[in-house]
Amino acid sequence: MVKAASTPGKGSPLGSGRDEASTGAAVRSMFADVAPRYDFLNHFLSMGTDIAWRRATARTLKDILARPGSRVADVCCGTGDLSFSLSRQSQGLVLGADFCHPMLSIARQKADPRAQRVHFLEADTMRLPFADGSLDAITSAFGFRNLSNYARGIDEMGRVLKKGGRLAILEFSRVRWPIFGPLFRFYFRYFLPRIGAWISGVEGPYSYLPDSVAKFPDQDALAEMLRSAGFRNVSYRNFTGGVAALHVGEKG
Repeated sequence: MVKAASTPGKGSPLGSGRDEASTGAAVRSMFADVAPRYDFLNHFLSMGTDIAWRRATARTLKDILARPGSRVADVCCGTGDLSFSLSRQSQGLVLGADFCHPMLSIARQKADPRAQRVHFLEADTMRLPFADGSLDAITSAFGFRNLSNYARGIDEMGRVLKKGGRLAILEFSRVRWPIFGPLFRFYFRYFLPRIGAWISGVEGPYSYLPDSVAKFPDQDALAEMLRSAGFRNVSYRNFTGGVAALHVGEKG
């Protein structure tokens, strides 16, 4: 698999900007602060559409999940919503991984102790604790955007995938509906941060959200990054006009 060019600074705008470690520490701290209200705000601010987007992501992998013995990792899993969507269709094992302990604690509290197909572990997506070529699929929902280096994150996810394994990234993107786009961007820039800060009691994360999306690669740019990293059959699907996009590719 050809590796992507790993350009310093091409990641989340959090941190000092001088090194990836400071970005990772800032991201971890930010999500720890909002963890108690994270699920409620996700569903409230998206009017529940985020639930449908995660279910659609799981359906994209239904053929892999249906295989007995399949191994799928959901990285940057946060409080586990996508991990649970995957596990409901899985006949194998789903592993949810995140490096923010408070978010992961909530995921574990939400897990059904009778269900044996999802397990959570504390791990950094930039240094995954999985062997080379050990996973059938890997996913990320609204977490990839927060990595300290996108190209290196893609390389690391590719490393742990089997040949022909599938990558699925669900992330905020560029709205392409002509009338809805400007209205959504106004809401996203000016109203969402105030609502998020008011409900969560923490101001920074919901001001960071529109800034991070504005600096994140758009649909075509992210697809090209995946192709440059050696993924094949790369495609994307827009949700709600491009508020979010699901990118899918296979390891070459």
